[in-house]
Amino acid sequence: MKRLWAPWRMEYILDENKNKSCLFCDISREGIKTRDKKNLILYRGKYCFVLMNKYPYNNGHLLVVPYFHTPTFKGLSDDVLFELMTTVRDSIKKKKKALNPDGFNMGLNFGKVAGAGMESHMHLHIVPRWTGDTDSMPIIAETRVMPEHLGETYKKLYKFFTGKRGKQIKSGA
Repeated sequence: MKRLWAPWRMEYILDENKNKSCLFCDISREGIKTRDKKNLILYRGKYCFVLMNKYPYNNGHLLVVPYFHTPTFKGLSDDVLFELMTTVRDSIKKKKKALNPDGFNMGLNFGKVAGAGMESHMHLHIVPRWTGDTDSMPIIAETRVMPEHLGETYKKLYKFFTGKRGKQIKSGA
């Protein structure tokens, strides 16, 4: 039997509200100063926000999420779509500086059949990749090795998403 210890998952498993509301809508409404670190939010724009994935495919796996609740692009204005893409661009720039990856995987999953875990609220994944980051573990043991704790990766990225006084850097920076 294979065992992979992931004690942080217990919070998700026991969360009574996980199927009652939208995770992204809930955390985007929580107090900015008081809950952003707990929710791993790195940036809040006018129409979208950036957060780290709590259950990442790789260290530094970010999600760019519009505040507007929709499962696809339907209902998103041109302003929202523009900010969404410029935030993706800016997040990649900041990740390059903070983590020095060799490349990125990016994706949108619309619908459960397409792999969407949060199918009710569209979001874009940005996954940094490094040469050699996939070893034999996923093939032999069906297990991914995460070499760094989420909190440490958050600290590294946070410096690049905020200014010296903790002010968030505007999109396009």
